[in-house]
Amino acid sequence: MIIPVRCFSCGKPIAHLWEEFKEKTEKGADAKKVMDELGLERYCCRGMFLGQVDLIDTIAQFKKA
Repeated sequence: MIIPVRCFSCGKPIAHLWEEFKEKTEKGADAKKVMDELGLERYCCRGMFLGQVDLIDTIAQFKKA
């Protein structure tokens, strides 16, 4: 849904990198190269980005009862 502020495994702050990662990958850049440029070296942080699914628009359609 929403990218966590810190990596669950190592605690490195990652949320501030999400927008730049998303923009570059949507333009067609290779995800590996983008993560290297952003300084995401650990596999746990990379997994947080690669496993992220944006569901906020889908969830926002439903009202809280």
